[in-house]
Amino acid sequence: MAELVAELAASPVRRYFGVATMTGLGVLLLWLALTQNFDQMGWKLALIAMAVAALWAAMRMLQATALRLELREDGLYDSEDHLLAAYDDIVTVERGMLAMKPSNGFMIVTRSKKPRRWRPGLYWVMGRRIGVGGVTAAADAKYLADLMNMQLVERRGGL
Repeated sequence: MAELVAELAASPVRRYFGVATMTGLGVLLLWLALTQNFDQMGWKLALIAMAVAALWAAMRMLQATALRLELREDGLYDSEDHLLAAYDDIVTVERGMLAMKPSNGFMIVTRSKKPRRWRPGLYWVMGRRIGVGGVTAAADAKYLADLMNMQLVERRGGL
């Protein structure tokens, strides 16, 4: 196994705030569905479906944010040992204001497509793009992105 260079974990305050917000949304939607009179049953069923989806997302976020991201000598992994991006496959690491990235995070663009994966609050993978961040601390994500960029420059022969 390659040597660990840096780690990125969810900020505990942001983690529990995000989970509490999603849970609150689910409870509110369920309460509306059960207490309000609707002329059509479809509205009630739609609210219940949205409540279930919000509660499911809250549960997934709680599980996902218990993980951490690990920057190793050969690439970026999660703590379940899934390789997100090998250095040889990374085209760029973007963290600019206009990059389509998660809050407090950055975007990795790879050469090859990856299987879709979603860890709410920590990262998502869609095709050639990997969004890192969400409930992570902005300074920690910036540090990890800068380390990755420095590694990429070194591997490509420097400036």
